Amino acid sequence: MKRLPFILSLCLATLVLPMTASAETEAAVQKLKSAVGDVLAVADGASSPAALAQKLGPVLNKHVSFEAMTRRAVGPGWRSFSPDQQKEATKLFSTLVIRTYSAKFTPGAKPVIDYQTATNPAKGRVDVPTKMQYQGSRYSVDYRLEQGGGWLITDVVIEGVSMIANYRSQLDAQFKKGGAASVISALNQSLSRS
Repeated sequence: MKRLPFILSLCLATLVLPMTASAETEAAVQKLKSAVGDVLAVADGASSPAALAQKLGPVLNKHVSFEAMTRRAVGPGWRSFSPDQQKEATKLFSTLVIRTYSAKFTPGAKPVIDYQTATNPAKGRVDVPTKMQYQGSRYSVDYRLEQGGGWLITDVVIEGVSMIANYRSQLDAQFKKGGAASVISALNQSLSRS
């Protein structure tokens, strides 16, 4: 009889956990849909990729954790950056990402996005797979969101290629060449070419 309260609490815990994960997942999906809606509204009114990049900055800063993205793209070397270097690298990285992906949009062209079933691989993280059709091509795009003062996008995986992993291969090599200064210099050079 003494085990009954324990068994009941165990049963309740198994009922509460899925509901919490489900609520967490749903909140993240709604945040992603809001972010995509905001981006598409800005893209719809942009006259060129350059104008789009300029307008997207404030919108994406509300929905994307560029600090987390930059930290992960740099890798373990991030810890040796001074706070000012971290701030500068984050600013440059976010500008580069925004310019790079703005250049891929055609003003007036709208993607059709099919949101697939989201998963909750860890507490505070939700992955949302999507199927996107844009200008006659189909893409598989997965969004990774993490909770930290609200749900924020921390990586985008396009056709199985993580944006963070892609940049990491470049920035880690720069860090090994010359530390934080080399990373910041490489980001500046990439921006001057874009």
